[in-house]
Amino acid sequence: MTDDLSLELLDRDGAVQEAIADLHGDTRAEFLRRAVIGGGALLAAAAAAPGEAAAASRARDRRILNFFLAFEHLQVAFYEEVAALKVLRGELDRQARVVGAHERAHVVALRAAVGRGAIRAGRYDFRGATEDPERFRRTAVAFEDLTTAALQGQTPGLASPALVAAAVSILTVEARHAAWIRRLAGAQPAARAFDEPVPLSNVTSIVDATHFVVRRGVRTRSRRRGPRFTG
Repeated sequence: MTDDLSLELLDRDGAVQEAIADLHGDTRAEFLRRAVIGGGALLAAAAAAPGEAAAASRARDRRILNFFLAFEHLQVAFYEEVAALKVLRGELDRQARVVGAHERAHVVALRAAVGRGAIRAGRYDFRGATEDPERFRRTAVAFEDLTTAALQGQTPGLASPALVAAAVSILTVEARHAAWIRRLAGAQPAARAFDEPVPLSNVTSIVDATHFVVRRGVRTRSRRRGPRFTG
């Protein structure tokens, strides 16, 4: 039954939606009104909540959410490109389509949470990683492991407890993505009893090393086989 609950149903007197509309306009209030209760709606509601944290803390929260959003944009492009090329078959194809849909949902929720100033998708060159099933599989393992570690590293920095809870709802899904693609790659789904978080600077360095993100529209080629990160 919880799958059918929405903010519109729970907030029958409209108090929450009115507060959000006053703070951030009718667009976000409408998004929440139609949203199914869950991580996405919680992200947007928490980001709009007045008095949740001081202005500086809210600004920091939005910077962290924008970091998550940039990473989700990258993943969406990766999964959409491999789907368009139609190179995958069977369970691997199903995994890519399901995970791609999840990443698109994460982008929608994070953009609503950040609001004005939400980072846009960039230009990407996946250097053949979407053109071959084996290269896709290895890269997807790296992506999902790194996403989980990045969320683990940055989520504690959020000032809003509600945003922490919402980010954790994304983190747990990303961990399931990682376990799923690891199984398809023949790797141990859960290699350790505890995972170590990855600092933001390390995440940025790893992504930069792949050269998947094209800056200033320049498409370059590299012999580097990346990403090397595997959790």
